[in-house]
Amino acid sequence: MIAVSVNHSRVMDVFEVLADPRRRQVVQMLATRPHRAGELAEATGMSPPAMSRHLKVLLTSGLVEDERAPDDARVRMFRLRPESLVAVQAFLDQLQAEWRVQLRSFKQHVEKEA
Repeated sequence: MIAVSVNHSRVMDVFEVLADPRRRQVVQMLATRPHRAGELAEATGMSPPAMSRHLKVLLTSGLVEDERAPDDARVRMFRLRPESLVAVQAFLDQLQAEWRVQLRSFKQHVEKEA
């Protein structure tokens, strides 16, 4: 078994946040480029208050960050923080490595029995 230091609590938090299909849709959109909240609301068919609640969850989780436009502090641009998914990728890599070990062991067992 390969030992990788993974913050399982962080991974579960990310999975919980991404369990909502609307938030996954927002994350997919932000993966292409930064967006304003209004653009996200319009593209997803959500009301601005509903989008605001989803963005708050995404911001709190660290999956998304925002910044204010230098020329207009009222305009906030939201962008995906790809580094926030590092813990999830490490978790999935660890899971895949463990499955490979198990499958290799099962294969050796079957071949020995045959």
